[in-house]
Amino acid sequence: MNNPLSRLRDRFQSNIQFRLTCYFLLILLPLVLASLFAVERSRHILLEQAAERSETALSSAMDYIDLTLQNVEEISTLVATDPDLLQLLNKHGERVDAAAVVDFAQVLGKLSNVNSVNRMVSQIAVYHMPSQMLVSTRDGGRMVDVPAQRRWLERIAAENGTAIAYLLAEEEVGGGQLGELAQTDGVSLVRTMDLYNSQRRGDLVLISLDMSRLTNLMQSLLPSPGTTIYLRTETGQIVAGSSRAEGGDVVPASSPQREEDAGMLTVSIDSSYSNWQLTMRQPRHELYAKTDQLRVYTLVIIVISILLALGISWVIYAGIAAPVDKLVKGMKRVGGGALTVRLDNRRQDELGYLTEAFNRMVVDQRRLIEDHYEQQLRLAKTELNFLQAQINPHFLYNTLNSIHRTAQNYEAEEISEMVLNLSRFFRLSLNKGEAVITVDECLSHLHYYVRVQQLRFLDSFAVEYRVEAAARDVPILKLLLQPLVENAILHGLEGRDEGGRLLVAVRVVDERLLQIEVRDNGAGMSAARAHYVRQEMERLARQDFHLYSVSETAVRDLFGLRNVLARIKLYYGAGAELAIESREGEGTAVTLRLPLRSREALDAAALPVHEEEQTT
Repeated sequence: MNNPLSRLRDRFQSNIQFRLTCYFLLILLPLVLASLFAVERSRHILLEQAAERSETALSSAMDYIDLTLQNVEEISTLVATDPDLLQLLNKHGERVDAAAVVDFAQVLGKLSNVNSVNRMVSQIAVYHMPSQMLVSTRDGGRMVDVPAQRRWLERIAAENGTAIAYLLAEEEVGGGQLGELAQTDGVSLVRTMDLYNSQRRGDLVLISLDMSRLTNLMQSLLPSPGTTIYLRTETGQIVAGSSRAEGGDVVPASSPQREEDAGMLTVSIDSSYSNWQLTMRQPRHELYAKTDQLRVYTLVIIVISILLALGISWVIYAGIAAPVDKLVKGMKRVGGGALTVRLDNRRQDELGYLTEAFNRMVVDQRRLIEDHYEQQLRLAKTELNFLQAQINPHFLYNTLNSIHRTAQNYEAEEISEMVLNLSRFFRLSLNKGEAVITVDECLSHLHYYVRVQQLRFLDSFAVEYRVEAAARDVPILKLLLQPLVENAILHGLEGRDEGGRLLVAVRVVDERLLQIEVRDNGAGMSAARAHYVRQEMERLARQDFHLYSVSETAVRDLFGLRNVLARIKLYYGAGAELAIESREGEGTAVTLRLPLRSREALDAAALPVHEEEQTT
């Protein structure tokens, strides 16, 4: 009887709380083991996936680098075999006279044209050995004055023949470095001119890669702050990368290869074209950062679960009858009209939830009754505000007319015309509360706004209206085009001194659609910005427009486009479309396609919205 196992067995059989505790612990044991195994497995999977992603990214980058090198080598071949360049260079010897300067200027022009077709090339230079002149697209022409540098160039021409050599800026060149001679900070391709002439001279062409673009390409692959990436030649020299200061040579790895040490994940890709190697090294602790947090959370959850298992078994049966009796008494009091009843609740289980739900029900019922009376008061206040608002437009018209007459008296014609157009714009905007007007009225109204903007921008842009006769009497929503025209003027045409053009075209398509196009020849949008705008419009088109004012309260831009899209979807239904086309430097076009509707149908389309707003 004194055996501890016997005492535990007796307690297990006689005490339900102890038995529940044991059951909970047995349930938790496999969950604990499974959680720890899942964490370790996730670390391994994460490492494998990171290596695979790195290999894919490095392969794509290396393919791009190989393509760049191929393009550079093709450019070098074109330059080295260009008969016009060769004729200009072969015409002159050691003496640099006026004719040589003119011809070298032509050489520089041809090199600049070739340089402009490849963004990865920072400069192209040609060394004319007889005159010792280096003609470069970066700094024009200059003499190579250092004898050791001239001897180095002659040696390169003699040793390489028609072959191509890639040299780094740190390459020793007659007591200096190639970067100082060629004015470059990266790798340069060097080869002789006049490839097909066995009696060629020692003229050279040097093509330098733009290291900033190459470095930016490599930096874009970095997945974390501690990751380093570098590009090495087949001899192990570092060409570019975030770890350029590391120095040192390495033996190129086979492609692809994964090096894994205690603290780093290293992935290397070799080029089959250039034999260069692209290597990425990422600290493992950055890969495991999230899984380490998950491990800590798992341990915390395990400890909490064990503590809960010990505590739940002792309180699971406690206090069940009292909360039920309290709920019954509370319901009887509410049934008698006592709407201030609140039951004390400190429980977190199902009974606690029921008690809290009862308390919320009493509060909600009391609030509904109070809100009914408050709604009647707000309705009366809204009616008074509406009556007061009817006075404000009349005051606004009189004030604008007074300013118009005053401007005429002082012979301020532009101000007078601007105020007059603004007054007409506001008068038609209010339009006695009507929401639907014809296309002809809409364009007349729009022209007042456009004229104000033309005066503001000193007539730096012109407006053209192309309206089919069949479209003039078609009813549309009021103020539908003004946000689109405002965007075209403020974001497209603003900043132009002259030559701006704004086109508003309206036509009927297939007797079922009204197509409205607002086009400008302004600054346009970048490809990234245009893609973002289209994505936002597509996302907005999938939403419930009855809840637009609630769901879009956090937006920070595209207010006009969002407003127009929401209105046409609400009034015209799913058949309404808004399309955007823009090219940077060429302009932007916004096109609306609206199903043809009668004025009565458009007026009726707003009724469900108002009824829903009154019921919410």
